Amino acid sequence: MLNQSDIIQTLDMIDHQHLDIRTITMGISLLSCADADAKTACRKIYDKITRYAERLVSVGEAIEREFGIPIVNKRISVTPVALVAAASDAADYVPFARALDDAARTCGVNFIGGFSALVQKGFTDADRKLIASIPEALASTELVCSSVNVGSTKAGINMDAVAEMGRVIKKAAELTADRGGLACAKLVAFCNAVEDNPFMAGAFHGVGEPEKVINVGVSGPGVVYHALQDVKGAPFDVVAETIKKTAFRVTRMGQLVAREAAQRLDTPFGVVDLSLAPTPAVGDSVARILEEMGLEACGTHGTTAALALLNDAVKKGGVMASSSVGGLSGAFIPVSEDEGMIAAAESGALTIDKLEAMTCVCSVGLDMIAVPGDTSAETISAIIADEAAIGMVNSKTTAVRVIPVPGGKAGDRMEMGGLLGSAPVQTVHPFSSAEFIRRGGRIPAPMQSLKN
Repeated sequence: MLNQSDIIQTLDMIDHQHLDIRTITMGISLLSCADADAKTACRKIYDKITRYAERLVSVGEAIEREFGIPIVNKRISVTPVALVAAASDAADYVPFARALDDAARTCGVNFIGGFSALVQKGFTDADRKLIASIPEALASTELVCSSVNVGSTKAGINMDAVAEMGRVIKKAAELTADRGGLACAKLVAFCNAVEDNPFMAGAFHGVGEPEKVINVGVSGPGVVYHALQDVKGAPFDVVAETIKKTAFRVTRMGQLVAREAAQRLDTPFGVVDLSLAPTPAVGDSVARILEEMGLEACGTHGTTAALALLNDAVKKGGVMASSSVGGLSGAFIPVSEDEGMIAAAESGALTIDKLEAMTCVCSVGLDMIAVPGDTSAETISAIIADEAAIGMVNSKTTAVRVIPVPGGKAGDRMEMGGLLGSAPVQTVHPFSSAEFIRRGGRIPAPMQSLKN
C-alpha cells in the first residue's frame, strides 16, 4: 500500500523532477487487413486503426487529469507493413504509409510506427518494395515512423540490407533537405528488434502479439538525478541501490497508468517499458546522471562503466516492481534529445566512437546523431554494421538513428524542435568503408546463437 510519504515523493517527482508517462502506445495487428487490392487494403488499415484507437487520446487525457500524472504522448504501433502489403498487387508501398498517416491524424496521436520490415536473414519481394518506399513515405507523411531489422543473434547480419539502409537514409535526407533531413529522425535500423517496444521511432506490433495491446513507456532521468544528489560521494553499491529503489517507484506508477488505460480501452495490458528517455529540458538528462556519479563530462573515461551501472540498476528496479516489464527498459542515449549530451558533444568530450562503446551497455544504440551531409552511404552502412555486430554478439537490441544533415558540416547544429531537440553535427572517420560494404552477403550468427 502507498503511504503518505510515497504520495508526497511521487508528487514532488512530477512537479519538480520531470517524471512522466512518456507514452501510452496501442499496438494493433493489421494481419486481417491484407488484400490483393492495395486500395482495399489501405482502406481496411485506416478503418481498423481508427476503430480500435478512436478513444486512445481521450482516455489518456482523462487519466492525466484524474491522476495528475503527465502523459506526454499517445501513439500507435502496427504490424510491420511489409507483412500486410505482401498480399497486394502494389509495386509502391507509399500509399500504405499515407493510410497510416491519415489514421493517425484522425485518432489524434503523436506518431504511428510500423512502416517496417524484418530482413535479418533475407528479403521477401514485399520487404524490398517497402524498403525502397521508405524515403518517399517518410518525406510525404508527418506522423509515420519506420524501422528495418537487419540482424539478430539467431540469424546474423544481412549485409545486403545494411548496404541498402545506408542508401535509404541518404535518400530520405535528400528528400527532406528543406527540413534538415528530418525524415531520418523517423527511421531506425535495428538488430534484435523487440515486438513490444512502445517508443518511437522503432515501435511496431510484433506477429507474436495479441490482436491489440496497451504498452506504456515511463521515463524519469530527472528523478534518478535528484536521487543521486542525496548520496554524493557514496560507494557504487549505494548508488546502484538508490537507482534501483527509484526505478521501482517509477515503474509502479507506470503500471498503475497502464492497467487503468487498458481497462478503459477494453484492451489487454502488455508491458511497462521503464526507459530513461531524456528530453532537451534542463534537469531531464541521462548525461547529467552519469556526471553526478563523478564524471567531469559525459564521454570521458569511466562513462561506459557509469552507464552500465545505471542501465542494470534501472532494469532490476523495474522487475522488482512489475512482472510485466518489457520493451527496451534501461537507459537511452539520444544525443539530440539530451541537454547534457548536446553539451558534451559540443565540447568534444562525447564522440561517435565513445557513443558506440556506450551502446554495448545501454538499452538501444546510436540514437539521434547528426553527421555531415557529405557522409557517404557506405559510411552510414558501416556505422549500422558496427552497431548490429554489438547487438548480435551481446544478444541485445541495438539500433542506429542517424541524420546526414544536408549541407551540414562538423560543428554545425541541426534544430528539430520539440522532443527531438537539436543535434550538433559530429565528425565521422574520413577513411572509406566502401569496399567492406560492397562485399554484401551475410555475417553468420555467432556461437552463442546455438542454445538448443
